[in-house]
Amino acid sequence: MAAAGISERRHAVILAGGRGVRFWPRSRSHRPKQLLAPLGGPTLIRRTFDRLREVFPAERIWILTGESLLAAVASEIEELPKERIIAEPVQRNTAPAIGLAAALLQREDRDAVMGVFPADHHLENEQSYRALVVRALDAASKDKLIVLGIEPKWPETGYGYIEFPDGTKPGTDRPLPVVRFREKPDLETAQSFLAAKRFFWNSGQFFWKASVLLDEMQRLLPRTRKALAWITSQGGAAYRSRLAERYATCENISVDHGILERSRRVAGFAAPDLGWTDLGSWAALHALLPKDSLGNFASGAATFVRSKGNHVDAPGKHVALLGVDDLVVVEAPDALLVCRRSESQYVGSVVAALEAADREELL
Repeated sequence: MAAAGISERRHAVILAGGRGVRFWPRSRSHRPKQLLAPLGGPTLIRRTFDRLREVFPAERIWILTGESLLAAVASEIEELPKERIIAEPVQRNTAPAIGLAAALLQREDRDAVMGVFPADHHLENEQSYRALVVRALDAASKDKLIVLGIEPKWPETGYGYIEFPDGTKPGTDRPLPVVRFREKPDLETAQSFLAAKRFFWNSGQFFWKASVLLDEMQRLLPRTRKALAWITSQGGAAYRSRLAERYATCENISVDHGILERSRRVAGFAAPDLGWTDLGSWAALHALLPKDSLGNFASGAATFVRSKGNHVDAPGKHVALLGVDDLVVVEAPDALLVCRRSESQYVGSVVAALEAADREELL
C-alpha cells in the first residue's frame, strides 16, 4: 500500500507501444517514432519522460510498450526501474494496455490515480501544462474519468474531437461536462467544428483513479477486465506467464471507443494555449521546424527553385526541387517517400500496402 499522501498515489503512464506508421520510412517496427528524435536533441520518449519528471518522481512513472521494444526503451530511459516498463506480448489497442497498467497500479495501491500520456506529443508552454496536469489529477481523485481537449487552430481532419457545452472557453479551472465525442471528421465538418468554438481536439491524455477505470471496464468490457484480473492476480514469473497466455484474448479496442464514449463518468478540461502538437505526421513535424522564407524545410543540403512549402529529409544527398509545392520527400537507405504534405496523415496506408505485399524488410 502506498503512503497516505495524495501526491504519492499519483502515477504517470506513458504510451509508447505504437509503430508510428505515419512517420514511415523513418519509423520502423524495430525503431518506431517514439525512439526517434525528429526535433533534434532527445528522442520523443525521453522528452516525454523528462517533462513528466517535473510532476511525478521517476519511481512513479510507468511506460507501456511492446515486448519487442522492451530493451530499446529500457536503454533509452535508464533511470526508470525495470519493473515500471510494461511490455505487451501483442498489440491490443489502448483499452487493454491502459487497463493492464491500471490493474498493476491497483495491486500496489487501491487508491492510485493515473495520468495517461502519449509519448509523441510536443508542448511549447510546459509550465502551464504542468499546472493543468495537477488540476486534472485533482479532478480525477473525485472518481471522474478526465479527458483533455485542445482548442483547434485549424479544421484538422486527422484528430477526434471532444464536444463541450456552448460557451466553453479555453483555460477552464475545473472540469466541464463532455457532451459527446466525435470521430475524425471530413473537412466540411471540421470547418463547422472550428466555427462552433465548443469542439476541442481530443489530445489522448487521460486522468482517473485506477479503480474507477477498472469499474467501468468491468461494466463495458467485461471479457477484457476478466482476462486482466486473471493476468495480474499473481506477480513475478507467474504474471509474465499469464500475460503471454491470456493477453491476446483481450478485445482489440481503444479506450475511447470501448469506455469513454459509453461512460457517464466522463468530464474534461478545455486546455489553455499550451503550444501542443501531436507529432503524428510529417505535416505536423514540418509546422514545428525552421523554414526558409517560402516555407521550405530541409534537414540537409537542398536547393529550391520556384518551390514552396516543401519538407525534405534525405541525409547525405543534395536535393533539388523545381517548380513543386507542398511536398514531403523522405529518404531512408532502403526506401523513398514522396507525397503531398496534405496527404501525409495517410502514410499509414503505404505501410498497410507493404504489409499486404509481404514486404517485411520495409516495415
